[in-house]
Amino acid sequence: MAKTPIENRITTSVQLTHPERVYWPDDGVSKQELVDYYALAWPRMAPFVVNRPLALLRCPDGIDGPRFFQKHAWKGINSHIVEITDPQDKESAKLLKIGDFDGLAALVQSAALEIHPWGTTIDHWEKPDMIIMDLDPGEDINWNEVIAAAKEIRERFVALGLASFVKTSGGKGLHVVASLKPAAAWPQVKDTAEAIAHSMSADHPDRYLSVASKAKRAGHIFIDYLRNGRGNTAVAPYSTRARPGAAVSMPIAWEELNDKIGPASFTVRNAAARLGNSRTDPWADFFEAASELKS
Repeated sequence: MAKTPIENRITTSVQLTHPERVYWPDDGVSKQELVDYYALAWPRMAPFVVNRPLALLRCPDGIDGPRFFQKHAWKGINSHIVEITDPQDKESAKLLKIGDFDGLAALVQSAALEIHPWGTTIDHWEKPDMIIMDLDPGEDINWNEVIAAAKEIRERFVALGLASFVKTSGGKGLHVVASLKPAAAWPQVKDTAEAIAHSMSADHPDRYLSVASKAKRAGHIFIDYLRNGRGNTAVAPYSTRARPGAAVSMPIAWEELNDKIGPASFTVRNAAARLGNSRTDPWADFFEAASELKS
């Protein structure tokens, strides 16, 4: 299996220590290879992670070792990972952001194997610029049912005058993301997402759940709208997942969405050809397509 080519790597001032350290043991994916992958992804990934409060899943010994979900600084944190103050919670520990590729490389050096941003930037803390719907299928759900759910969410966004985009989660499902002009506040955005989830569950109770009930998960797709509350997060486009296979959360075109692409089809190892082709950026107009959320 071909590795990500290092010749396309963006220059970074971050010094990787032990670049040969393997983060995904079964797949042999190293710290250096992860930086090389992100160098290819960076031109597309940047708007979705730069100047956004971040939550990080850190795995210092790789995915088989201890893991920590962190929103605040740790001892010895790299200076390219910047601390920021939440304007609504100035007394609590500061949050984290990055501002450039050096920041992303510093996250890799810190073994942050999943990057989970807020759905807004610090330029408009209280006004989200996206709605995120996370489709989480039960174990016995056919993939085509997940695709159908994603397309139904797309139709409901269209009815609200919103353009939507889809990506693999790198885990089990899909994320459908609507692009917003940062005008509506968090409560309105979350209420809109919740209404979509509840209406789909009411219309098709045999297919969809809008509450996180493990007892009822079998045979259903949980439509997780909770990513849209203030301070809640979802895995970033192009972020890796701390799971076997070194899968990434990959934006895809709606036309690509079929049973040949699964939730973990794209990995650190096989993404190079896709990312190297400038004609295949299905989220290129994400922010240009933004509309205001109707009240």
